[in-house]
Amino acid sequence: MAVDEPAPDPELPQDARIGSLDERLRHAQEQEALRDPKAQPDPTTRIAQQLFGHLIGAPVGGGLIGWGLDTLFGTKPVFFLLMLFLGFGVGVRNVMRVSKTPPGDRPGAGS
Repeated sequence: MAVDEPAPDPELPQDARIGSLDERLRHAQEQEALRDPKAQPDPTTRIAQQLFGHLIGAPVGGGLIGWGLDTLFGTKPVFFLLMLFLGFGVGVRNVMRVSKTPPGDRPGAGS
């Protein structure tokens, strides 16, 4: 039991105690909502993070796959460079695709 929780009233019937608990819970939720309002995410920031993720993640992922293939086949810079540039191309293509999408059609965009 919590330290600051009031003791239940034993003379109240079960339904009244549950109603009292519901009322206290609703009051506590209202107080918490007033104390800590939820911050609304900025859609511009979300899109910028998505674009940077494409531009950084695709070349890094391609480079890691290329490095793994080079290690597997023993051809040191060939697959690494090929997959690095391929990843960069994929990242640029994804950025172009996201930038051409109208704002209302993006997933997670506010109505």
